[in-house]
Amino acid sequence: MSHYPRNDEQPLGSILVVGDDEAFGEASAKALRGAGYSVETAPDYRLALQHLESERPIDLLLTDIVMPQRVNGLALGRMARLRRPNIKIIYLTAYDIPNISNEALGPILRKPIELEQIVIEVKRVLNN
Repeated sequence: MSHYPRNDEQPLGSILVVGDDEAFGEASAKALRGAGYSVETAPDYRLALQHLESERPIDLLLTDIVMPQRVNGLALGRMARLRRPNIKIIYLTAYDIPNISNEALGPILRKPIELEQIVIEVKRVLNN
């Protein structure tokens, strides 16, 4: 599901939210849309790659690290950077993963997290 701004409003940025927790993804997307962002969602890396390979603008990838299947959020971040070298990335995880910050290409947010905190972090990353 997508939100495209009306003709008279420019989105603050375009975000791709990826994660297998559909309820959390939709809640995050709704909060980000409410803050003025254009948001696409994908439940897994395959659909995320379709978005990343499209012509649509994507300024930021917000991805869960631990996902089913073989491709986790860290690998997806690397794939995203190969396709879009300037994309910014924020990771989400509820797990303690050793040495995770050595592999991450952006900040790592801990779940559970308030939706307001996600919006604040997205704004901070996109403005840097």
